[in-house]
This record gives sequence, C-alpha cells and structure tokens, in this order.
Amino acid sequence: MGVHGANGTQPLECIDMASPDKHSNAARVRKACVTSGFFYIVNHGVDPVLLEEVFTQSKNFFSLPLEEKMKVIHDKNHRGYTPFEEEILDPDTQSKGDSKEGYYVGVPIPESDPRSRKPLHGPNQYPSPDVLPGWQETMDHYHSELIKLSKRVSRLIALALNLEETYFEKPGITDDPMASLRLLHYSDEKSNVELGIYGTGAHSDYGLITLLATDDVPGLQICRDKTAVPQVWEDVPPMKGAYIVNLGDMLERWSNGLFRSTLHRVVSQGIERYSIPFFFEPNYDCLVECLPTCCSENNPPKYPPMTSGNHLLSKYKQTHKGFVSDQKLGSSDS
Repeated sequence: MGVHGANGTQPLECIDMASPDKHSNAARVRKACVTSGFFYIVNHGVDPVLLEEVFTQSKNFFSLPLEEKMKVIHDKNHRGYTPFEEEILDPDTQSKGDSKEGYYVGVPIPESDPRSRKPLHGPNQYPSPDVLPGWQETMDHYHSELIKLSKRVSRLIALALNLEETYFEKPGITDDPMASLRLLHYSDEKSNVELGIYGTGAHSDYGLITLLATDDVPGLQICRDKTAVPQVWEDVPPMKGAYIVNLGDMLERWSNGLFRSTLHRVVSQGIERYSIPFFFEPNYDCLVECLPTCCSENNPPKYPPMTSGNHLLSKYKQTHKGFVSDQKLGSSDS
C-alpha cells in the first residue's frame, strides 16, 4: 500500500506495524529509505485518545497570550517556547523566519542527575498547571510512548540495513537518547515561494528518525533529489491515524549515503495548521560513523565520523536565532 504525492510521483510506502512479517516490512522500509527517505506507519499502537489530547493541549498552549507563552521561552537546553519567525531553516531562500511557533519537550532530566551537565540535557519547562492543568502529564506520557515507538521503527531500519535487529539499541547509541517532542502551530499566513515566505523553509532533519503527526491540513512537501535543477517538490498528504516517518542526517551518514535524509518544507495554504514531530536522536556522545554493512573496498566511507551532540548543537545555532549554549562546539562536525 502507498500514498501518491503530486506530479505523478511514486507513492510513499505505508508500513503496517502490526504485521507479523518483519522481514517483509524491513524490505519495504529499505525501498522507502533509498527512494524517498519518507514513509507512513499505521497500526503503530499509540492510543488515538492520547494523540488527540496532545493536539488539544497543544492548541490550548498556543492560544495563550504571548506574555504567558514567553514565561517559558526556550532555554540553553532547547526546552520551551519558540516564537513566530524565530527559526530560519533555509536562509538562502527565505525572506523572513518560518511562519510558525513551537514548543520543545525533551527527556526530563533533573538538575541533580549528572547527565544534566551535558548540553541539551536538563529539566523541561512547562506552562503553569494553574493555567493549563494536565498539560505536563499529557506531554510526558506521550513523550514516553513515542520513545517506545521510535525504537520499534529503528529495529525495522536496522534490519533494512542488514544489521541485527536491536543494533541501534546497543549501549552508547540510543540507550540514553536525545528525544525531543515539538509542538508546532502554523499561522494562517499563506506561503509565497516567489517572495521567500514559507511555513517552514527547506531543510533536512538532523538526527536518526522523525515521527510526525499532523492535523488534516496539507502543506508538507518533499524534494527527492536536492541536486536537481529546478528542484521538484511533491506533496505528502496527511493520513488519518498514521505517522509520517522521515530520516535524519545522521542516518544518511551512518548508511554512507544509501539512505536519504530528504529535503522537506511546509508551504502553508492560508489555513492554521498544527503538527507534532518527534525527533529521535542518538545519545549525546554517540559517534556516528559508517556502518560495516554500508561500505566496502569499492565503496569507502564518504563522511568523517562525528558525535551526535556536536552535530545537533551546530545545527541549532545555525537555525535558531535565539539559541544559546554553554557548550563550545568540537571540530568533528563537517
């Protein structure tokens, strides 16, 4: 089963997570990762009532006065509120920042935990329970459920790369992941490609995998070949009850360029839109280097090794004008 995009392009794969034939699923995941870097998953086990509550609580937060939202402005660990136009993902094309606002929720790590000394690690920020009762509990519950689902997806990807199924769950890879839930609210400003106005500028995601839940408003587009001139963009339509999965830059590097971290953007239709991506990233100190199944004497590694944490820090500094960190970036990123 697949879902067609625009312009007569090939359909995106749709993976049934309840299928007992994991090897067939892995083969279809491999095809998706090589051809588009995007696929849908259904029957994923996330309670639809919980997902609906997350969307409701997201809308509740974004409907607050700006003064209230600014009380939880994002901090040095990238937790909290990001205002409209704060993020610029494609500065070469965009005439202004993205027409969206957001909110980051990460793995909750108390200040007393030694891990909190690492950049991007620490406690979350939450709106006051007096203002939004139940908000924190909903987000923490959903975050934990999406970590479980991300690990299930990572097992299919491992099989698709001819690795042992739990490869990405080995100590040092995703046993202490940097996993970020991001609530997004797009304004009703209509995008204008000619004028460089976008809901979200063209970019590829940074980490391992992204699991995206959306409302029923379209806008997401992908470009399968970022080197093509002109670039060809196709729609990725919403699918009720499904997650859209896409690959990040680290997985492209791990796979030596075999799997695609695909350019994507949001071209807003002039209608408010809500989406909820979940970014599943490796441990901060994880060294990302070519997998043994993805290189050979005739196909040597194309990318130098890099650490997951340094890569994410450099990307956040490039794209978020308000982001600051105490971490001095290392030299392993390229």
